[in-house]
Amino acid sequence: MNSTHPPLLTSLKALPRTAWILFLGVFLNKFGTFVVPFLTLYLTRQGYSLTAAGMAVGAYGVGTLLASGLGGHLADTFGRRKTIVLSMFSAAITMMLLSQARSLSAIILLTALTGLAGELYRPASSALLADLVPAGSRVTAFSAYRIAFNAGWAFGPATAGFLAERGYFWLFVGDAATSALFGLVAFFALPRGVRSQTTESRWSDAVKVLRRDRKFHQVLLATFAVWLIFFQVFSTFGLHVTRLGFSAATYGAIISLNGVLVVLCELPLTSITRRFPARRVMAAGYLTVAGGFALNGLAHTVPALVLCMVIFTFGEMMTMPVSSAYVADLAPSHLRGRYMGAYGLVGAAAMTVGPGLGMKLFAPGSAYLWLTCGALGLVAAMVILQEVKSQPARAGLAQGRNEATWP
Repeated sequence: MNSTHPPLLTSLKALPRTAWILFLGVFLNKFGTFVVPFLTLYLTRQGYSLTAAGMAVGAYGVGTLLASGLGGHLADTFGRRKTIVLSMFSAAITMMLLSQARSLSAIILLTALTGLAGELYRPASSALLADLVPAGSRVTAFSAYRIAFNAGWAFGPATAGFLAERGYFWLFVGDAATSALFGLVAFFALPRGVRSQTTESRWSDAVKVLRRDRKFHQVLLATFAVWLIFFQVFSTFGLHVTRLGFSAATYGAIISLNGVLVVLCELPLTSITRRFPARRVMAAGYLTVAGGFALNGLAHTVPALVLCMVIFTFGEMMTMPVSSAYVADLAPSHLRGRYMGAYGLVGAAAMTVGPGLGMKLFAPGSAYLWLTCGALGLVAAMVILQEVKSQPARAGLAQGRNEATWP
């Protein structure tokens, strides 16, 4: 246990002004994520089948997958701020084009492009936050980042429902408008010129470092296993709730609870978890996430389902800010965008395959799915707790590292 960390409020006050501007932009963007949560409803009301709607959602995942790699590359070469601006304005354009698409092929293509454009900013924003904040304060910074992210998620769906009652077209307008607003905030208020030197950012150098960093491989493998569980929230969990006889509104309220809990509880919880070794905290979080979802097999009432979501969310709050800070500290400063991109790539891969895999397990009986979720969490915890030898010192590799902070 490490008791040398300053009090939570002191850590928050120490965050630079530009970090708070970034949090504001992320809140605006996530608050305006109106279309993706309602995409299945929108398409089925347009007359498309559930299979077709699932293909569109999967296309968004493919776009996100591409955005993680490309966004990390652009963050290191084109610049953090420029990448965020490019992402937000292109997301606004593709969103409005998607609102006019009518054929399934056009919808799938534009949904993929929307995922690519709309998620391109994530590696850049994570890398920029790591640039702005010293290693010892990064857990707090990433926790505050997630609170901004989840505050938008907590309040956005209610606004989206209000807009949808007046016509689904307004969902697209609102989504595009908030993306453009984040783009303006980034263009005028975020620092300029934060990027790596071109000579230090060649892909050949990046691949060599990424290939040899066994601690990073360990994080990626454990993260992939856990994120397969996470993406059941937006696929099989909804089916589970409605099959029990509860309404879609009940499902929406339960998943909104996730965002509310993160907003209210993550920073206080982080003030405790940051005192402990990162990998142990991550392992405990993985097991808690998996336990919350595995218990859905026994949950048949709304209070029981809410309890499962609370357990799941506490696991998420334990794991996410610590793992993001851990990856940022592992990364050499000149490759931080690519590290964050690769980290996001794993999440996008889980988003692409997780819902389909969950559906296959859910179809013959939900017990198969919940037991698999429990097993995945156990595997992830075992992977992250394995002792991995540090890499030999290499020129430039030590930049941005703080191994003493993360035993």
